[in-house]
Amino acid sequence: MLKRYRLIWERRAILDTLVRRDLRVRYARSWLGYLWTIIDPLSMALIYFVVFALIFKRPDAGYHPYFLFLVIGLLVWQWFNASINETSRALLAEAKLVRSTNLPRELWVIRVVLAKGLEFLLSLPVLVVIALIYMITGTTHLNWRLIMFPFAIVLQAFLQLGIGMLLAPTTVLADDTIRVVRIFLRMLFYATPIIYALNLVNGWAAHLFWLNPLSGIMEMYRAGFFPESVARGPIVTSIIISVGFFIWGAYTFARLERAVLKEI
Repeated sequence: MLKRYRLIWERRAILDTLVRRDLRVRYARSWLGYLWTIIDPLSMALIYFVVFALIFKRPDAGYHPYFLFLVIGLLVWQWFNASINETSRALLAEAKLVRSTNLPRELWVIRVVLAKGLEFLLSLPVLVVIALIYMITGTTHLNWRLIMFPFAIVLQAFLQLGIGMLLAPTTVLADDTIRVVRIFLRMLFYATPIIYALNLVNGWAAHLFWLNPLSGIMEMYRAGFFPESVARGPIVTSIIISVGFFIWGAYTFARLERAVLKEI
């Protein structure tokens, strides 16, 4: 396994080319281009803010300020949702190249997560602007736990790589996987503390939510922006599950590679 990933590191220049290609293709025919990365989560954040804060009068569904809370959650979810959807089709979408080149096949999964990760990083200036506005008005204050933000990015990347390496070969061998993934992602959105705070979940359900690795990751992203105490249990659980998914995904991908090459 170490030999496979050493080979991937040696091919990092090719990986860089693939990521750049993905970004160019994504925005080549779009007038707004990069702005779509921002428009989608901001529009959804506005909708949820109007529904919960103005219509149902429940801005306490998340930390205050609620709009900042929503923007962080939806930006993170956008990266996760796009990565899982596209990594599940990564080998099928590039079937000819996967079959005809001698590149490590994991590259096709890694390039999706990295490309979507760059889009996530490019959307962060909007988060900075919104946070600055709330800081100027005295509505929010940053704290030292902001150092958890970059660790959350790395942890989320490992989680998505692990899931992607599980799904990519499975999709080649079973077409129904894509449909199952779409249904699962819709359910996972509401099972993840994106539009509500994790501390609102009580009793046995709270521990059940800990099994969702995105719960702890969301806590890490938001920790530096809000004064509320950070739930350590979900964070530790997220670290263990994310690393576990990565190891499981890497092992499964290697085991199924020959079957995948025969199928495509």
